[in-house]
Amino acid sequence: MAKLRLFGGTDPSDVASPDAVAVIGLGRFGAALAQELMADGTDVLGIDRQEDVVQSLNGSLTHVVAGDATKEEVLRQLSVDEFDHVVVAISSNLEASILVTSLVLRFGVREVWAKATSDAHRAILEQLGVKHIIFPEQDMGRRVAHMVRGNLQDYILIDEDYALAKTTPPKALLGRPLKELEIRRRHGVTVALVKHAGEPWAPAAADTVLQEGDLLLVSGAKKEAEGFRRLR
Repeated sequence: MAKLRLFGGTDPSDVASPDAVAVIGLGRFGAALAQELMADGTDVLGIDRQEDVVQSLNGSLTHVVAGDATKEEVLRQLSVDEFDHVVVAISSNLEASILVTSLVLRFGVREVWAKATSDAHRAILEQLGVKHIIFPEQDMGRRVAHMVRGNLQDYILIDEDYALAKTTPPKALLGRPLKELEIRRRHGVTVALVKHAGEPWAPAAADTVLQEGDLLLVSGAKKEAEGFRRLR
């Protein structure tokens, strides 16, 4: 039987509720993800080969285990095959990432997320049938690029050609209600939320008047979302 070191509990199978998540690979990305899930009230089983990494997270996760996740018996001992949500966050070992992902897919886990570290890695994960592939370095690079240019305060690419952007309203649109501006027809984006200075975010309505200092959340095709703030 494979050797395991378990911290934070005695039976990881107790964690495998419908909303629980198993995170395999507890490097910077995996650990941050696992801790954020815990902060949101989600039970997390964390698995990593390095015992010092596991010990550093003892008490931070519901269960955290030191073990070799490339071995099927280890994953079954930890009831990973009973989880509905598994994240494979291994990044330092391409072979291990592929082996673990293959095992999790073979278990029939309903939602599998896997971290890619290169285009080749991503292509392999796609061939395996992973529907949710995370490419944090590339995704964050794209996101920050839009912020560095000063056009947007935040930017999320929802699909290959659709984005959400947090920005301020162009001066040309200030002082008039949205129903008069016809922003969707004229500029190709939808103003979803508006935050007036000193007020909480609120859904945009036909009679919402944009003001200096407002923040907007707009959605639309990538090109239009990027170009919205540059309107004159």
